[in-house]
Amino acid sequence: MTPKSAIETRKPLLGMTLEELKELCATEGLPRFAASQIVRRIYVGRVTEISQITELSKAAREKLEQNYVIGRQEPASGVVSKDGTAKYLFPTSTGRAVESVFIPDRDRATLCVSSQAGCKMNCSFCATGKMGFHGNLTAADILNQILSAPDSEALTNIVFMGMGEPCDNLDEVLKAIEILTAPWGLAWSPKRITVSSVGKLEQMRQLALLTKVHLALSVHSPFADERLGIMPVQKAWPVADVVEMLRGFDFAHQRRLSVEYIMWQGFNDDRRHADALARLLKGTSARVNLIRYHASPGDKLKPSSKETMEAFRDRLNELGITATIRASRGEDILAACGMLAGKDK
Repeated sequence: MTPKSAIETRKPLLGMTLEELKELCATEGLPRFAASQIVRRIYVGRVTEISQITELSKAAREKLEQNYVIGRQEPASGVVSKDGTAKYLFPTSTGRAVESVFIPDRDRATLCVSSQAGCKMNCSFCATGKMGFHGNLTAADILNQILSAPDSEALTNIVFMGMGEPCDNLDEVLKAIEILTAPWGLAWSPKRITVSSVGKLEQMRQLALLTKVHLALSVHSPFADERLGIMPVQKAWPVADVVEMLRGFDFAHQRRLSVEYIMWQGFNDDRRHADALARLLKGTSARVNLIRYHASPGDKLKPSSKETMEAFRDRLNELGITATIRASRGEDILAACGMLAGKDK
């Protein structure tokens, strides 16, 4: 793959759309049809060097190499959990490394990708939020995680649930989704992609309008004052308003709306919370993922017991809300939900 020093001085072709490549070809004096050859070799052929785009003449390749590189970079390191989950540390254009998590599960192989280095949302329970914000990833940074992961060819699903808030970097996330789903790109079904958000209302609306990917909303408490205490975004985007906006979209057929709900002992795990969550989601087709909390040293919040989570799940199901308990994966390598902080172990 291209040396890091070259990527710092030349622009990556990775992350460009077909239209952008047509413009590039016009600027560089290449025929516009060369853009289709380049885009296919990058996203379908998965080349790592411009010299491998043999459909182009040698002179054309040499000319491109003066100012451009493919832009692929291997992970700087990786570690594998006892349960088979793998975490990879990728260099990015921000100068800060980000983590991606590969989760094999029978006939599924999911990659959890990052969209930012750090995060601005400052949720009190999230290791990524505690590291602060260090920059938005480009579409090239995002796609590099997908194409350069060791298990890339086996992937069946992508979830934007890694480091960062995808809706806080919407333009680059939308571009990455376009490349993933376009016929000239990777040609994935949007049903293989899920984007998670804390609830930036207008940006989630744009995602719902412009794409057909699945959406996931982080709720964690149905009560406004309680949610505000752990998620500052509640002040700007009240969860009730976000749910009301999403209620206007059809999530029953071609796409899915999920609610992420981390459970803490004695905080948000009783029958009162289950009933309030069911009221909040009434009239939607949302499915609730109950998530065991992965506590950090010195953290006052503690995870709910297995029995409490099961009772909470059963109460939601009884009230007509489909709820399941998400299996915890990769905790021993700090790869589980809320634990990513740009470290290799």
